[in-house]
Amino acid sequence: MTQSQALDVEAPSSPYVERSRADWAALAASDALDAFSLDTATLERLRGLDDPTSLMDVREVYLPLSGLLTRYVDLTGELHRSTGDFLHLSVGRTPFVIGIAGSVAVGKSTTARLLRELLAAWPGHPKVALVTTDGFLHPNAELARRGLMERKGFPESYDRRALLQFVVDVKSGRPEVEVPVYSHLVYDIVPGRRQTISSPDILIVEGLNVLQPAVARSDGTNGLAVSDFFDFSVYVDADAAEIRSWYVSRFLSLRETAFRDPRSYFTRYAELTSEQAVARAEHLWDTINGPNLHENILPTRGRATAILRKGADHRVEWVRIRKV
Repeated sequence: MTQSQALDVEAPSSPYVERSRADWAALAASDALDAFSLDTATLERLRGLDDPTSLMDVREVYLPLSGLLTRYVDLTGELHRSTGDFLHLSVGRTPFVIGIAGSVAVGKSTTARLLRELLAAWPGHPKVALVTTDGFLHPNAELARRGLMERKGFPESYDRRALLQFVVDVKSGRPEVEVPVYSHLVYDIVPGRRQTISSPDILIVEGLNVLQPAVARSDGTNGLAVSDFFDFSVYVDADAAEIRSWYVSRFLSLRETAFRDPRSYFTRYAELTSEQAVARAEHLWDTINGPNLHENILPTRGRATAILRKGADHRVEWVRIRKV
């Protein structure tokens, strides 16, 4: 059974409705932003390394998704007002929180950045903030102390309590919440640097494991999970073999760019031959990123509100939306 066959989509008992790329693209025609498009320079800034997302992809995939999300945001606001009236409350509305999950190298960071740009352009110009869970990784020194450096990106490598508290604070309406800053160049948390999130209308939380369910306590009970506070979630999906290929390709590109920076944690990889670099990238995938995908990330796919399925060319081929 393939990944795409794992869910019996649109069967009477299925929680999802599926739309082909063409049908999904047609949905943009009736939206207020039909004429809106990013310029080439903006798209180039938003795309990840080696990500081939095009302006057509923006129009056909991400623009309709931003339209659907805007409806969710508006209707959630109406529900908040109605609930407040019923309970005789006068508290302000808290941010609408979107979670974006998926494997390393699948393109979830590009998806998150595109949605931030598109959502902020809708009528009313909502204030949209983006946070990646990289900032909640334990510092390398702590990971080394725990023997987890070879499991960076696995759920246990994150300060899950701090990440949960951050989302709780945002959803509780705190006017300002700070987030640690992570540097991919030095592969570690940057001491003393913080990102301040100030009362956004929409918050996007992007990360490998954001759809993980709550961890069971020693007494058998469950606490809260970050995903419990999401109003909408997106899983960026593709065949694992394709993602592996994209990961290796990106590693080779990094060998020619970021790895050559003297400050990079990975400078030792800059002088590898092409054959050595491919072997190293495949080893890293097969021992770390692949197992993390299969053990922790992929099992959370069915918890998403929307699934974007990519083909071998990195283009989204179909979209599944959970039925309301």
